[in-house]
Amino acid sequence: MIRVVLPPPLRLLAQTATEITVDVAGPVTQRSVLDAVERRYPMLKGTLRDHDTQRRRPLVRFFACEEDLSSEPPDAPLPNEVATGKEPFLVIGAIAGG
Repeated sequence: MIRVVLPPPLRLLAQTATEITVDVAGPVTQRSVLDAVERRYPMLKGTLRDHDTQRRRPLVRFFACEEDLSSEPPDAPLPNEVATGKEPFLVIGAIAGG
């Protein structure tokens, strides 16, 4: 089971707790985790990634093991701590404005 922590607006939309768990078959990557999240919570489809390009939304960031993984390729393996459920995959909503 992969642990995923969602920001408050997405938790509200999905009507879920702070942390969710998803099953991922095969390699544990950003793409496979986000695919699993969107399968389990279809109302989140398009909130984390663009519908067409599947690229990360500009104000969404991904972290694991205290590292910003937002610029990593979507098919790069996530840290083993995430794959084993020891550490969560964090989805963070960035704040913009001036």
